[in-house]
Amino acid sequence: MQLHPRQARLIDEVRELGSVTVEALAERFGVTLQTVRRDIRLLAEAGLLARFHGGVRVPGSTTENIAYRQRQLLNSEAKQRIAKAVARDVPSGCSLIVNIGTTTEAIARELMRHRGLRVITNNLNVAAILSDHADCELIVAGGAVRARDRGIVGEATVDFIRQFKVDIALIGISGIEADGTLRDFDYREVSVARAILDHSREVWLAADHSKFNRPAMVELARLSHLDRLYTDAAPPEPFARLLAEAGVQCVVAGEA
Repeated sequence: MQLHPRQARLIDEVRELGSVTVEALAERFGVTLQTVRRDIRLLAEAGLLARFHGGVRVPGSTTENIAYRQRQLLNSEAKQRIAKAVARDVPSGCSLIVNIGTTTEAIARELMRHRGLRVITNNLNVAAILSDHADCELIVAGGAVRARDRGIVGEATVDFIRQFKVDIALIGISGIEADGTLRDFDYREVSVARAILDHSREVWLAADHSKFNRPAMVELARLSHLDRLYTDAAPPEPFARLLAEAGVQCVVAGEA
């Protein structure tokens, strides 16, 4: 689903508070109870919020990600804008590692017109997309395939990644917390992502606005490990300050 700006703010409000009543949300956004209930129903059906009698809460806390099919649909237009911005900046003739995520899959589709790429990936969905690219050398990491999203994870994948040193890592993330940590849900995926960061000359993170202030259990890295952040809206505080302090170039997709 593509979120209405009010719905995106509603999700942010619930994430900040943990849980909140329908009445409080209606007052907060200056809309009717019926409007809030309709928004909550749509967001709950998409797996983004969990309803309880009289209110709504964050689903799954820090231990469980949104289902893959739901993530494919969530903020799809924002991910497309981010993907175009990233692909615009990727030079032809370079080497890349592309990791797990629906945003990195969108980036892979935008790389189909690039020439002379060498791409390593632990994402079978990315591999399926780029396998149709005649001028791309595609290398797929070994390891255990995670059925729910076709990501490849585990120690064998870490060992595989350590063989390489690429120009750019294109990575996604589940959440960026206010302390500047990049976080995800699966420690096996995080282990692979850390190896990717260590074996890339530059690290570019692609993350839409919903990833800010989103909690997840496992710390991957900090904002200071990034060279660039691609997103679809200006990061809120304290993220704008943290990015500036870390010297991270922030690219807002769609802005000149």
